Amino acid sequence: MPRMMETGKRDLLRSLPAVDAVMRDPSGQTLAARHGRASATAAVREALGGLRRRIVAGEGPEVSERAVADAASGLLTTRGLRRVVNATGVVLHTNLGRSVLSVQAALAAYDAATGYSNLEYDLRSGSRGSRYDHAVPLLRELTGADDSLVVNNCAGATLLALAAVVASKASVAPEVIVSRGQLIEIGGGFRIPEVLALSGARLREVGTTNRTRLSDYENAVNENTSAVLWVHPSNFEMVGFTESVGVQDLES
Repeated sequence: MPRMMETGKRDLLRSLPAVDAVMRDPSGQTLAARHGRASATAAVREALGGLRRRIVAGEGPEVSERAVADAASGLLTTRGLRRVVNATGVVLHTNLGRSVLSVQAALAAYDAATGYSNLEYDLRSGSRGSRYDHAVPLLRELTGADDSLVVNNCAGATLLALAAVVASKASVAPEVIVSRGQLIEIGGGFRIPEVLALSGARLREVGTTNRTRLSDYENAVNENTSAVLWVHPSNFEMVGFTESVGVQDLES
């Protein structure tokens, strides 16, 4: 019986059509007309690879030219951004595009993106300006910060902030204090210890994974302390025998 199964697999694998045969088939021509020949051809190759894996795993999928073209069409139509319904209860959902723009904000973005603008041009002086001139005043007003810098993710913001703090410290071994319960990995594979290392700071862990007290922070502060880093564990929740220190408690 195992030999018959292996023979059936080999026969089915041999029956898989070539890429050119699929593209010459009417179904392949329709696929190319709809998505472009290059994209359609790449999708056909990917679909054939998927069918090979299914056959090797013991399945018996249809292997006609039309079946391959249909599989390739399925791959192409599920790619790219598509509107979905957010029924998770999480308004700022990272996987679903974070926050939704208001109509006013979307129209403003559309207006700016569909024409030229003074992105890096100072209209008053008639010379080159900075793109940050548009965002910095708004962010300073919103946050009360002395200055601001726009980056595309929290890991980048953390790295730049830590690097600036470390550079301003005279110590040869600047330390950043972090609770062990906050040494997490965030979206994109960024890990807090690695971000700290890239900034030039030395990690000073306090507390335990499940319990960190204010006294742990107080006992760790010394002449080499550059900053205390508080990390929001947005992607998980620790429950049970736990204790943590809030931002306001650290500020006081």
